Amino acid sequence: MYVELVPKTLPVLDVSATVCCSPLAAGAMSEQDALQVALRLKALADPVRVRLMSLVLAAGEDGCCTCDLAPAVGVTEATVSHHLKQLREAGLVEGTRDGMNVFYRPLRDNLTALCRTIDPSCC
Repeated sequence: MYVELVPKTLPVLDVSATVCCSPLAAGAMSEQDALQVALRLKALADPVRVRLMSLVLAAGEDGCCTCDLAPAVGVTEATVSHHLKQLREAGLVEGTRDGMNVFYRPLRDNLTALCRTIDPSCC
């Protein structure tokens, strides 16, 4: 029997705002705040996406091109684009087109806010 596993797509978030809620240890989190945190964590819950975030974070101010990311993680540019789209929709990276290339940079404020939600003493 062949069963195809299709990943759930992530809902689109308002990426103009950072995660805005109390730290996990501060008490019961509202349903909406929990959803905001969970969706961002879900976007990272893939080994390829974790590796892509690592490369994008290490790339510096100029960002990292999808053409460089694909060989670095061993997948096609189309697959990298799919994963980066998930990270972009979660508000973790932003992309800027330059001709035929797209350069990705981390959205550090959003990443910091997510870290502080998980552990308020981390940053």
